[in-house]
Amino acid sequence: MSIVVSNITKRYGTQLALDNVSFSIKPGEIVGLLGPNGAGKSTLMKIITCFIPPTSGDVTVYGHDIREESLEIRKKVGYLPENNPLYTEMYIRESLEFIAGLHNLGDNKTKRINEIMQLTGLDSERKKKIGALSKGYKQRVGLAMALVHDPEVLILDEPTSGLDPNQLVEIRNLIVEIGKQKTVILSTHIMQEVEAVCNRAIIINKGKIVADDSPKNLLHYLGNTDRVLAGFDRDVDIKLLRQIKGVRQVTNVEPLTWMFESEKDQDVRQEIFKFAVEHKLTVLSMQKEESTLENVFQKLTM
Repeated sequence: MSIVVSNITKRYGTQLALDNVSFSIKPGEIVGLLGPNGAGKSTLMKIITCFIPPTSGDVTVYGHDIREESLEIRKKVGYLPENNPLYTEMYIRESLEFIAGLHNLGDNKTKRINEIMQLTGLDSERKKKIGALSKGYKQRVGLAMALVHDPEVLILDEPTSGLDPNQLVEIRNLIVEIGKQKTVILSTHIMQEVEAVCNRAIIINKGKIVADDSPKNLLHYLGNTDRVLAGFDRDVDIKLLRQIKGVRQVTNVEPLTWMFESEKDQDVRQEIFKFAVEHKLTVLSMQKEESTLENVFQKLTM
């Protein structure tokens, strides 16, 4: 295993940020670390990268313990924190040379910087200072700085936050390319990002892991239920709606709009329409809701 997290707990005074968290990650996996704000994602990343110690529990990265061998772990980990720390007065290559020097790359420094600038698409902007770059290119510089020492593990905390749609696609594609050779942990609360990039997702809520599976398998956490959202032109007694054939549960989600739940693969739209005709209702809208990771996320974190 590249990363093994065992019974990690972290307290900030009386606040419990992480509560007995355990998981392991194999080399080459791209793992999405999901959760609402304040769930403990950033705290967990800071522990794995040796920025802060846990209150209790253990973490190893390629066999190295975070307490006893933190310097060895830092050699193997590249970390891009949520607030991308850049030297904005430096030119791109200048900043990469500085970081490469900190990692003692020696004679390999120039070759490695050239490789990383090509990989991250920074060649076209090489004559600019970092402060003059767009948000997307600044994220690329942050990635380049995290990768310049060729780490075996890459940890990214909200790497696409604030990017426009085109920049989102570019950075996601870059992460997928990097993930072919490295272990990647990607913190996000954007479900589309997980579907586009990750082959595994760990959902954290209130410091605990509530799900750990592939994005596809996570859809099964919704259970054997189909949902239809329907709107009528006037109010209806919810007791009557519950009598519609095949409907298991009805929820009034907003004025004149109801969510109908039924058994999996039992389409109740025709029965809802028949009910509307019988009660002289006009159907203003009707849509079968597809199961999504967003539904799973809401179910597990609300």
